[in-house]
Amino acid sequence: MLNARQVVVGAFDVNCWILWGGERRALVVDPGADAGLIAEALREEGLGVAAYLLTHGHVDHVSGLAALHRDIPAPVLIHPKDGAWAFEPLNQMPPFYPPPAAPDTPRRAVNDGDEGHDGGLRYRVLATPGHSPGGVCYYFPDDGVLVTGDTVFQRSVGRTDLSGGDAAELARSLQRLAELPDATTLYPGHGPSTTLREEKRENLYLRTACRTGTL
Repeated sequence: MLNARQVVVGAFDVNCWILWGGERRALVVDPGADAGLIAEALREEGLGVAAYLLTHGHVDHVSGLAALHRDIPAPVLIHPKDGAWAFEPLNQMPPFYPPPAAPDTPRRAVNDGDEGHDGGLRYRVLATPGHSPGGVCYYFPDDGVLVTGDTVFQRSVGRTDLSGGDAAELARSLQRLAELPDATTLYPGHGPSTTLREEKRENLYLRTACRTGTL
């Protein structure tokens, strides 16, 4: 059974999701800042780290990784299209975020359809570009959970006006996610959790993408 703890970090209130099953080794998704706060949450739950899963490369989602990884090493997963620039000087948002330090480990490239089994949890990688070229969601079919990063939020979707954003691609990604079971719980990169059923009913962007193929 999947357990989840939401840790809100950084200047842009990013959700770092800590997910774990029976093995007590967590998947840490998007450690965007405040490494000490994330480490404290892991200690409180009595968890190690099986892997760090990155939904995309934007600075607010990766800036806490290097410090956390230094103290708690584990594999780092990211799509290669975002891994190419995520830890480069161009990836910054002054005055809130300087360029993020890179973790001292080879990164594991994930691509659409890849399956993982870490920490006792089974998941599948769904490529969902649009907010960024290498954006992905992590789908846990046994538990009916989708970690969406900045692809879709409660009643909203990720912006496409940043470098590498593409509204047409995001619309296609939303169409793809809409095909998952309606009961799927969504853990987004910002804001509260929701369900696919709720978003198909209430999220204007998702409804528009499914109806017209555009945003």
